[in-house]
Amino acid sequence: MRQLTNWQNVLYLVGAVLMVVGAGASVLLWSGAPYVFAVGAVFFSSMQMLQRYEGPNVTIRRLRRMMLLSDVLFLVSALLMFDSQRNIFGIDHLTYIQYVYNKWVITLLIAAILQLYSTHRIGSELEKE
Repeated sequence: MRQLTNWQNVLYLVGAVLMVVGAGASVLLWSGAPYVFAVGAVFFSSMQMLQRYEGPNVTIRRLRRMMLLSDVLFLVSALLMFDSQRNIFGIDHLTYIQYVYNKWVITLLIAAILQLYSTHRIGSELEKE
């Protein structure tokens, strides 16, 4: 795996902290929570996308794709978090409540599970090499 520089590691960690703070503040109904979460998701996802694996191990390549999918789901969660505050998709109220309102929690949960699994497996696969 390609290692990040010191500044990239700082942005990576700041992004992770901002995502946790944004998700927690959203539970407390703070109106600035989507902005904090979105900035954190952009920092975290972009720094994670910069890490590359150029080795021959097919398992690590598959796990990296899972990790990139979780990064996209983090960004989708940020978009849905914005939409939970202000119906930016412009759909009628009943459909909005049924399909969109607070569904960011589901995408965030899926992304977190994929992230935990792929991070753990990549670590164990790299130890085998």
